Amino acid sequence: MQSPRTKFILGGVLMLAAVVYLIVSSTQASAQYFMTVEELNAKSAEVQGKNIRVSGAVMGDSVAYDPETLGLSFTVAHVTGNNAEIELQGGLAEVLHQAVIDPSRARLQVAYTGPKPDLLRDEAQAIMTGHLGEDGIFYADELLLKCPTKYEEAVPEQAASEN
Repeated sequence: MQSPRTKFILGGVLMLAAVVYLIVSSTQASAQYFMTVEELNAKSAEVQGKNIRVSGAVMGDSVAYDPETLGLSFTVAHVTGNNAEIELQGGLAEVLHQAVIDPSRARLQVAYTGPKPDLLRDEAQAIMTGHLGEDGIFYADELLLKCPTKYEEAVPEQAASEN
């Protein structure tokens, strides 16, 4: 026969195991894979239809927006995801610039429905969450844009004024 203390410990262990299982399973279900444009192109068949995140440099001349339907489409160019490599190449602004002007870089067509973001311009970094369609177009549900050139000049002036 088991003592009440043994039953109490066994019940506690089972409850702890259940909580750990729920945390792990919910974390895996909501985890999103972050890819570069080259990685997405290489693994397109594997990730098609899955919810993923992709980053790339916006090619300004490809932006098309219809204010009636809120339909937005544009192309992004491959940018490395390695921060050390970005620093070696002169920083994010330079890497984004090189990505846009280099015709040999991998490209990805993006479709998004919603208001046109103010920062959607040439050489902005686009971080998109969505899925790759069978047609090879990335359908973005969320769109985050960073424009490093907008802030490059403001930082030294701000730092200088604090001294």
